Amino acid sequence: MRNRQATSTLFELSRPGRRAARLPACDVPVQPLADLLPARLLAAAPPDLPELFEGDVVRHFTNLSTENMSVDTHFYPLGSCTMKYNPKRNERLASLPGFVDVHPYQPVSTMQGLLQLLYELQGLLAEISGLDAVSLQPAAGAHGELAALMVAAAYFRDRGEQRTEVLIPDSAHGTNPASAVMAGFKAVTVKSTPEGFVDLADLRSKLSPATAVFMITNPNTLGMFDGQIAEIARWVHDAGGLIYLDGANMNAILGIARPGDFGADMMHFNPHKTFSGPHGGGGPGAGPIAVRDRLAPYLPAPVVGLAADKYFLDADRPKSIGRVRSFFGNTGVLVRAYAYIRTHGPAGLRRVSETAVLNANYLLSRVQQLLPVPQGPRCMHEFVASASAVKAERGITATDIAKRLLDYGFHPPTIYFPLTVREAMMIEPTETESKETLDAFAAALAQILGEPADEVRAAPASTPISRPDEVRAAREPVLASPSSTGA
Repeated sequence: MRNRQATSTLFELSRPGRRAARLPACDVPVQPLADLLPARLLAAAPPDLPELFEGDVVRHFTNLSTENMSVDTHFYPLGSCTMKYNPKRNERLASLPGFVDVHPYQPVSTMQGLLQLLYELQGLLAEISGLDAVSLQPAAGAHGELAALMVAAAYFRDRGEQRTEVLIPDSAHGTNPASAVMAGFKAVTVKSTPEGFVDLADLRSKLSPATAVFMITNPNTLGMFDGQIAEIARWVHDAGGLIYLDGANMNAILGIARPGDFGADMMHFNPHKTFSGPHGGGGPGAGPIAVRDRLAPYLPAPVVGLAADKYFLDADRPKSIGRVRSFFGNTGVLVRAYAYIRTHGPAGLRRVSETAVLNANYLLSRVQQLLPVPQGPRCMHEFVASASAVKAERGITATDIAKRLLDYGFHPPTIYFPLTVREAMMIEPTETESKETLDAFAAALAQILGEPADEVRAAPASTPISRPDEVRAAREPVLASPSSTGA
């Protein structure tokens, strides 16, 4: 159901012959394309593209942008995704000509400044992680997971060990088992305790000579730090396996705890969650990985090296798993990460995490007066509330609450994840939100829970699209407005 007039598509705005610019007649001899290009490369007819003048195009996309929620316009409490405000200063720094105008094929001698930045970033990430070597090449967090597991597979092959299983807690991000299978392993689920921690008895029962890696997110997806991690790492290492740390929640422990110090052998970073990079829309992304010394030979190549005061791309790595993407990483995102880390420094990064944890615990104290928080009353950077009780009492689901929050100007939190909590609402305020914003969010949630159930279930009421049939929308997408289809 549409609640206000929908924005027309560019094809609906199109008028034959309309142009953004009109060029003068060509003053050199004209040759038909058929004389210049092979016939197999020529279409039978020009593509059916919209014809508009520049003002139409600018207004169309400007108007569309006002329909979007973004971290620049709204509170975005997406648990696990860490949608915090990122300084525009870092955007400007990443846009300097010395960075954006560098071509990856130009001689290494002409990009020493960029390579120095990337080399130093490798060192900074190694220090933050407590690990020894870093590859900046992976293109996203999940891509970093896959690359690290490929490194683990190469490591065990080189040792002549037949290890086929990756153990993964049942509260893990869905990318963990997917990455394990894509890297050639079998994913084996490890149960969690009611408190959300790894069930040590179940873990011990599944450790075997086939265990290659135990993947763990710590702090976990319930926003809790698993204090058993040192014991878990000892067990896995005694079994001959490796510990992989999903770095999605590093925003909670910067400068406080290092994964390498509590047993991790490899991990990935999400610069968009932790270090000021673009987030959403499928990219652009980066997912650097950090590993211990014994795994360094297998890292994707090239890595940035330094010899005789010159920076170079080290591709002479015979045990490397090879490239996992083009060139040597998404430098635009990596420059932003470097600027963020250097701006904050060690003490500043610690304050980032301390404030993120403080904000999360403050909001938890407000929300748990309204909805149960099974793993409360304390958390790290995020927490998971449950709408199961209000669903049972009034028929209001986590989806209903999420949709209604849109009417109050808040992006909904992550819902129905992790799967270990019924009617989950995963809330992460981050360190960049004020007390007033957190209070307003809690007040909106309280008001929603006091509204008539039918009103909440019909939400949202103020957006261009109300509540579509989500299954039908996925299977039968409507790509034009009703005015163009006669609907």
